[in-house]
Amino acid sequence: MTALESVIRPAVPADLDAVAEIFTHYVRHTVITFEETPPPVAAWHQRLDDLAAQGLPFLVADVSGEVVGYAYAAPWRPKPAYRHTAENSIYLAPGRTGQGLGGALLEALLAACAQTHVRQMIAVIADAGTDASVALHRRFGFTDVGRLAAVGYKHDRWIDTVLMQRTLGHTPESHTRTRRMSQT
Repeated sequence: MTALESVIRPAVPADLDAVAEIFTHYVRHTVITFEETPPPVAAWHQRLDDLAAQGLPFLVADVSGEVVGYAYAAPWRPKPAYRHTAENSIYLAPGRTGQGLGGALLEALLAACAQTHVRQMIAVIADAGTDASVALHRRFGFTDVGRLAAVGYKHDRWIDTVLMQRTLGHTPESHTRTRRMSQT
């Protein structure tokens, strides 16, 4: 199955059992997430509601009626000045990587966020020894903006995170700069 045979759509409550199952795999078996205890399905319902209330997208990849991946944008930080910046999260079911689903989800997430108040997208990627997530984000215009060394400890090892960023649409700064240039 390829990304072309999948449907990327907004998540609904009926999808959240599958979302929780996908995430549980990563919590228990990888360092991709720094969570150590899988959140219950009720927490996913709360996240879906919270993101919807903030106008942020939560998408799923659906292949023949089966949720095989998901992506969402969440607030980067809680302070008000960060309100135009979001962090993305993308997870695929085990065995569904390398099929173009991550790219399809990221492309749809960026497009959905560009229609909101979000102007900066941040990716915080655990350096798990593979470059797949970093390469995916680079393909979609993210640039490296930093590395945080040994900030996570999971499965008996220290893990770095790679920070990447992409601008969506016009930023308030570019808008101000354009206004100033047109006045001169």
